Amino acid sequence: MVTIATIHNDFTGKFGIPRQSGLVPGARSVIVFEKPFRNRDALRGLEGYSHLWLIWLFHGNPERAWEPTVRPPKLGGNRRMGVFATRSPCRPNPVGLSCVELLEIRETKDQGTVLVVGGADLMDGTPILDIKPYLPYTDSHPEARGGFTEDLQLKKLKVECPPDILERVPEEKREALLACLEEDPRPGYKPDGTRVYGFAYGGQEVRFMVKEGVLTVLEIEGGGET
Repeated sequence: MVTIATIHNDFTGKFGIPRQSGLVPGARSVIVFEKPFRNRDALRGLEGYSHLWLIWLFHGNPERAWEPTVRPPKLGGNRRMGVFATRSPCRPNPVGLSCVELLEIRETKDQGTVLVVGGADLMDGTPILDIKPYLPYTDSHPEARGGFTEDLQLKKLKVECPPDILERVPEEKREALLACLEEDPRPGYKPDGTRVYGFAYGGQEVRFMVKEGVLTVLEIEGGGET
């Protein structure tokens, strides 16, 4: 296996990344191909598709022996399920699969042809092993069953962010940041209302706390508009 491309976005740490692709469609990423694969012919016909499959590596996980069961965060971290019944990054082979929206095929001077995609759940710098088109006639199964995830109550949080704090985030990134917070980035097994959490987003540190279903942004530091 070789890395064909690398993804670049505002998720510079694992904490805060959407737990599935497509949950935050406004989160944009740029896929930059490695030099051996910067061939425009390799993308011929790609403009006709709206969505893509990305096959990638969980490069940020510590190396450790795999276990047959894992604790999915959405189950509160207290129930174990078989690793092959989950999308946990702790797998025998650290391979991820994500469906993203193809927003633009862009020509650049220094990086060749790049892909701008929406809704990725990959950390900045993630190596991509392959890209394939999403085919609605065979990849879409509306009748599919969702296993134990069908019993989950996936409620979004109400997000409160004072305007003077939100203004510290570049305008084009605000919508995606708020959508990430709505998805509740906290571990499912730590639902307390006193702990202050923080995660890196777009070169800034976002600190927040959650109480009774309301996420309140306390501080955004670093970076910002220039």
